[in-house]
Amino acid sequence: MKRVYSDDPHEQEAEMQRHFNIRLNMFFFSAFAIFTVIIVRLAILQFVEGPSLSQQENSLRVKDVPLPPTRGSIIAAGGEKLAYSTPVQSLYITLQKDYSKSTDRGKSNRPEAMALVDKLKEVFDKYGNPNVDKMTKEDIIKAMDLEYKQSGGFSPRRIKMDLSKGEVAYFLERKDQFPGIEIVEESIRHYDKGTVAVQTIGYLKKFKSTTDLKWYDSIREANKAENADPALTYTDEEFVGIDGLEMQYQNELRGKNGFKSVPIDPRNMATGIPEVTPPEKGNDLHITINKNVQMIAEQAILDQIDWVHKNRVSGETHPNAKTGYAVAMEVDTGNIVAMASMPDYDTNVWQSGGISSEDWNKIITNYQNGTITPISSGRSGHNFDSAVLLGSTIKPLSVLIGLNEGLFTTSTYYPDTGIAYFGKNDSSSVRNSGRHAYGSINPTQAILHSSNTFMVDMVGEKLWKKYGSEGIDVWDKYMKEFGLGVSTGVDLPKEYLGNLNYLKAESETSLSRLAYASFGQQAGYTTLQLAQYTVALANRGERMEPHVVSKITDENGNVIKEFTPKVLNKIEFKDSYWDAVIDGMRTNVPVFAGFPYDFARKTGTSQQWGDGANRDNGVFIAFAPRENPKLAVAVVIPEGGFGAHSAAPVARKIFDAYDQEYGLDGVPKKTKQQNTGSGDTSTVNNGQ
Repeated sequence: MKRVYSDDPHEQEAEMQRHFNIRLNMFFFSAFAIFTVIIVRLAILQFVEGPSLSQQENSLRVKDVPLPPTRGSIIAAGGEKLAYSTPVQSLYITLQKDYSKSTDRGKSNRPEAMALVDKLKEVFDKYGNPNVDKMTKEDIIKAMDLEYKQSGGFSPRRIKMDLSKGEVAYFLERKDQFPGIEIVEESIRHYDKGTVAVQTIGYLKKFKSTTDLKWYDSIREANKAENADPALTYTDEEFVGIDGLEMQYQNELRGKNGFKSVPIDPRNMATGIPEVTPPEKGNDLHITINKNVQMIAEQAILDQIDWVHKNRVSGETHPNAKTGYAVAMEVDTGNIVAMASMPDYDTNVWQSGGISSEDWNKIITNYQNGTITPISSGRSGHNFDSAVLLGSTIKPLSVLIGLNEGLFTTSTYYPDTGIAYFGKNDSSSVRNSGRHAYGSINPTQAILHSSNTFMVDMVGEKLWKKYGSEGIDVWDKYMKEFGLGVSTGVDLPKEYLGNLNYLKAESETSLSRLAYASFGQQAGYTTLQLAQYTVALANRGERMEPHVVSKITDENGNVIKEFTPKVLNKIEFKDSYWDAVIDGMRTNVPVFAGFPYDFARKTGTSQQWGDGANRDNGVFIAFAPRENPKLAVAVVIPEGGFGAHSAAPVARKIFDAYDQEYGLDGVPKKTKQQNTGSGDTSTVNNGQ
């Protein structure tokens, strides 16, 4: 075994000294290495990670509280503001102490909060607007959110909106007596008191009430993000669009938040002086709806509903006609000039962000836009919605399909006996209206006379013989090309695509479905879809995208975005087919007597079963002039009786109003009459 130390004491001492020196050197080296690592790490913390850590520290000590911006306006084609916001002064409080009942500190401070409540109540009662309901103590306590149910202690709470001048002066003069109190300028949304296109414009509610709207899911997710932009963060109390243009263009109208950077202490309570970044006002929407044409359309529907209640159509009055819908759409641009869903209501009922149960019960059936959806948009006496069957207004398209499919030619003559049989052993039959027999007629005359039997024998049955059960798909393809059963592309939310019974009626044969579809008794569409279809007829196959907004501008009037006409699809048919069909659109409509333009039109009377009997819906489509058409109009009056007498008079007034504003020949008659000194701007309404 090897010995570690020698026997010599001197050598042993020398050996031990060497080992000690080695250990000492290792200690110093290790200490140096450790200190080197510490120094390097400190340097990294100071120069590399320091800024981000400092930012994190600041984020723990400073909170950004959003300040909602002033919403942009919605401006009609003539420059009238249909929706706009006005500034108001609101009273906010930022809690300086904990007043909650859940902590000992809060319980001890609670009397101070109650004393403040009493003082605020006294000021509101003395200086507040006497025409507005007074706030109760319970209202003030709820607004102060002393238990932090709505937000943290650092967040300002709105106590009262729209302060009177007396209230503002009182609080500004006594800020030292009300710790945490401040006056903030906000805005209140107003809508034209003429109730102009209210369902198209839409309304606002508080963001916290949108939990059931998927439309705002992405915003809710963005709000939760750690790096959320405070300028785009939504607060629970701010107002957002719930329907119509207010909802469709929420991002453009809203603008960007300002925000208050509030220093806070470890207890999450405000401390120090906040820094304020002002909000950016929202953009303005300039829309294509003409206020004058719109108001005439709305009143025309109400007048006509009243008229069919009092006057016999087809031998009877129509007291169950309670609703009506109209859309006027420019043929070459797709601009929606009028979009009327009646009855309507005053959107200002939503001004506070909520609605009373009494007001809600009044509007629950008609607060949505019946020209694009049948949901909550009015009901006739037998509960018919706005998406009624089209009736004979489908016949121009039905004939086009027959011509394009080679089922007959423009010169084919059909012996109209007044009744058409189909099905096994001719077990089913369809008659013409009034049991008329028109004799030998061609396709153009079939449209003119509105022959049901021609459509059944020459279109429905022949299409079934050519394609069998697949004829339904062929029919559906043509419908969708003309905008029936698909989205129109309109810049509005909640659009309904139609009720396509010919695809659903499994209890009927494919022949039966095609037979009834051929003369308009198998599908219900919206009035806007009907208007787009009419535009496609007027344009000889070009389906235009309808739009309500023409441009978006900032608060200084600079154009942010401008909308131009868009052709969604082009349907290619021979010119001779278009000529034959449009030439047949000459149905006699008494109310248009004296109309100064040649125009194409088609009346419709669709039947729907209600309370044990078939009820007649009035439907009407038209475009004018026949050559170089400018405007297309579609009108629907559920349970209004024959379309020529219920829906057509509304269309006449719309055409006349448009002629006054823009000119169906390109010359506005209003300007012309002003130049000639004529004061007669009355609307012709013969034959009503």
